[in-house]
Amino acid sequence: MRSTAREEAVADLRRHGCCVLQNIIPPSEVSVVCASVAATVREHTSLPLPNGYVTGLLRLDQTIAPYLTEPRIMAVCDQLLGDHFKISMLTGVINGLGIARGPMHADWPFNQNLQSRIRAPYDDVNRIVNLVTMWMLTDYTPENGGTLYVPGSHQRGRSPAKGSEPEPMAEYEDAIHLVGQAGDVGVFDARTWHAIAPNISSADRVAVIVRFAPWWINLNPLRPGHVERNRIVEEKGGNDSQVETISPAIFDTLPPALQDLVYHMVE
Repeated sequence: MRSTAREEAVADLRRHGCCVLQNIIPPSEVSVVCASVAATVREHTSLPLPNGYVTGLLRLDQTIAPYLTEPRIMAVCDQLLGDHFKISMLTGVINGLGIARGPMHADWPFNQNLQSRIRAPYDDVNRIVNLVTMWMLTDYTPENGGTLYVPGSHQRGRSPAKGSEPEPMAEYEDAIHLVGQAGDVGVFDARTWHAIAPNISSADRVAVIVRFAPWWINLNPLRPGHVERNRIVEEKGGNDSQVETISPAIFDTLPPALQDLVYHMVE
């Protein structure tokens, strides 16, 4: 990635909390990835359709694996997260026709509705500790529910949460849609407020959400069965995000550059 292009993407991300990298998955290849991911999500979703949702997607579907270390994505992660960054979560999603608007929120570890969180106000957090990347396997449009987000909200030091202001289901007049073409990747600061948008089109919106984190962040509260998840989340009745493990057999099939980003997920 040319340094000027990387600097422009990083500047947009720092200013607005979001940027878009175009054609990360080539147009001639994205339909194959989309078909595979959509079928996997429909078969294994943990939520009732039209809101398809599969955590730990890589354990079930590896079609997106060759693209996850695309140089432009790696350049932005390197600039913002430093050496030895890793993938923290990988989730397949379908937003189908009729899906309603979801609550406005920030992502882990800033989501105040989760047990494992950085408690608000987090004004002293002056660096990115989780990058949220939305891999668009279909076009993202206002009609099909391109994610709503509030530009600049990553700088506010808190996020919408139940029982506090601002309310997650309030109307956000400054919210806009993330838009792009199939194969593009939207990149968010995890602190940026965003929400599921209604899909009023005639087709599903399909995506893979891949989150990247620095080497030093503790991911154990995301791991089912880990003692820290039991203590921090489950013993307190939390319903936090989770990342299932990858089998050694699947890990061995992944590109070496990707293995460096997910070795901590191997069972």
